[in-house]
Amino acid sequence: MIRLGGWCARWPRGAAVLAARRWRRAAGPVGPAGSRALRVLVDMDGVLADFEGGFLGKFRARFPDQPFIALEDRRGFWLSEQYGRLQPGLSEKAISILESENFFFDLEPVPGAVEAVKQMANLENTDVFICTSPIRMYKYCPYEKYAWVEKHFGPDFLERVVLTRDKTVVSADLLIDDRLDITGKWPAAVVTSESVPVEQEQV
Repeated sequence: MIRLGGWCARWPRGAAVLAARRWRRAAGPVGPAGSRALRVLVDMDGVLADFEGGFLGKFRARFPDQPFIALEDRRGFWLSEQYGRLQPGLSEKAISILESENFFFDLEPVPGAVEAVKQMANLENTDVFICTSPIRMYKYCPYEKYAWVEKHFGPDFLERVVLTRDKTVVSADLLIDDRLDITGKWPAAVVTSESVPVEQEQV
């Protein structure tokens, strides 16, 4: 559950862990009585798009004779590191999947996530942006992220896409992300969910 002011949304459950982090912006107060809208950043991979499920399907299809890690056994943020510990050479194979054409475009939406963000974007005094980090091998990834948003949110939502390697340089009030150790330009504080600390809630 994510609480934004007086509005609550139950985030769809999936393989990722939700991290909601709030930090100060230089501008004035937010909300109906303030001078500006609440700005929310929503991550794409693992929050809106089923990154883990998409990877596993393509990995098993390309390397059917190689060992793999079931979704329930995934640990840590970087899947290439866990695959590297499973067997020498698997890290490079895992990275080759992420760098392949149509990997990001073919990801299925996390059930209910697109609808939840659309509802959030329609809230009064709330500005919602999709803030996502492209991989360093940029031949396909940046274009496919935009194409994915257009496919699932429509062309108008492309104005709400932010691609950056460091999300902490983007001024906002709330970040919804599946990575818990984001650090950088702002002092983040964990925003707890309705009943379970955010860092423990499986979504």
